[in-house]
Amino acid sequence: MPGDKTVVRFENVSFSYRHANPLLEEANFSVRGGAKITLMGQNGAGKSTIFGLITGASSPESGKINIAQGQTIATAKQVMPREEYDLTIREFFQKCFDKKTYDIDPRIDEVLEVVNLKGHEKVHDRKVKTFSGGQQARLLLASALIQNPDILLLDEPTNNLDKAGIEHLTKFLVDYKKTCIVISHDADFLNAFTHGVLYLDVFTRKVEQYVGDYFDVVAEIALRMEKENRKNAQLAKEIQANKDKMNFFAQKGGKMRLVAKKMRTKVEEMEEEKVDVRKEDKTIREFHIPAQKDILGEILSITSFTRMKNHKPVLEKADIHLKRRDHLLLRGPNGIGKSTLLESIANGKLKGAKIAQNVTVGYYRQDFSMLNFEDTVFDSLYSVTRSHSEQRVRSVSAGFLISSEVMQTRVGDLSEGQKGLVAFARLVLQEPGLLILDEPTNHINFRHIPIIAEALNSYEGAMVLVSHVPEFVAKIKIDKILDLEK
Repeated sequence: MPGDKTVVRFENVSFSYRHANPLLEEANFSVRGGAKITLMGQNGAGKSTIFGLITGASSPESGKINIAQGQTIATAKQVMPREEYDLTIREFFQKCFDKKTYDIDPRIDEVLEVVNLKGHEKVHDRKVKTFSGGQQARLLLASALIQNPDILLLDEPTNNLDKAGIEHLTKFLVDYKKTCIVISHDADFLNAFTHGVLYLDVFTRKVEQYVGDYFDVVAEIALRMEKENRKNAQLAKEIQANKDKMNFFAQKGGKMRLVAKKMRTKVEEMEEEKVDVRKEDKTIREFHIPAQKDILGEILSITSFTRMKNHKPVLEKADIHLKRRDHLLLRGPNGIGKSTLLESIANGKLKGAKIAQNVTVGYYRQDFSMLNFEDTVFDSLYSVTRSHSEQRVRSVSAGFLISSEVMQTRVGDLSEGQKGLVAFARLVLQEPGLLILDEPTNHINFRHIPIIAEALNSYEGAMVLVSHVPEFVAKIKIDKILDLEK
């Protein structure tokens, strides 16, 4: 359990992104040494920004951030930097330390075990670029864990972990004696080890602090909202009754006007008594991805593909033919070549795959590299819409919680969760005949996932899906499976 010493304290901290988008307004909270804390809040509320303020990557506009003296901090990046691709695994982990570490190989083995990435072979001399996107995300997580920091900051650490990987990480965090703050949408994972919640409210831009395990805190927040709503409803009733009386007396004239004046004061006092109800995370609206209408017959055929075996490409035969309403699931462990296969199909570079002529391909990449990060959100959406109607763009984007303020933001300045919602809005506007989806639930708020599953389930074009979340896949109609391991 947490100790007595406060290791992180925010005092009246305000922060805006590019001075136009306020994320924090006089936020206050503290974290004690050894605490395991969940950082909650809507997509785009500024959770990752709080991590940046703790590490010193960003500075507050006003207020103070106090980090206890001598505390070491480590965090895992979300995406592997290109300049690290040519490093060996040993060099990659060595970069985590200021001084040369001589016993680094056993330590590497230990953390790769935690993130469920340790195979039978020695990986120390393998280059980072030989690992798949999902494996690189595990390496980034391991790079934070190997530092054994006093304050460990984890942003969506379960995104690229399978069930066994999540179990390994959970055990590591339960046993971790130091401070840990985690952003995650995986409720069961969080409930296994956290002592409390920091809730960043996107509407008030304050941080609320709760003590207890994750499920207790979520229930407490819901109960508090219910209570506040009831109190406000009662006050609204009384205010209306007083207003009716006030208007009645005001019309009578004479002394009755004085009574009406007193009642007006009472109404104003009651209005002030109304509490600001913390609006709960909104969920995206139910949506439908329209399938391209002008296509008949076979949309995609796969007769051969390449997979990785012992880090070498192996050519395999296949007999996959997709027409409208055919949904294909690609299966296989991290590193076998699922993302590479999807990319080569989407780009028309796979000799053994053929997409029918004039088919529009909607491609959702897990690293969002199909988006131009320099575009505004509006331009990104408008560039793919079939109808060329600004009204249609705004109507669709509102369903994905993309406000008019967000519409003018650079795509590169969005949170990962917001980029995911923009990517889905693009698919709706694009009306593709073939949908290619690589881990579409990464970074997405868990409240949105059932709605996304339903939209994919009812999609009437051809679809190829990769997902490591069995509960999500179970909700989607799957007609064919291509298991790259078998």
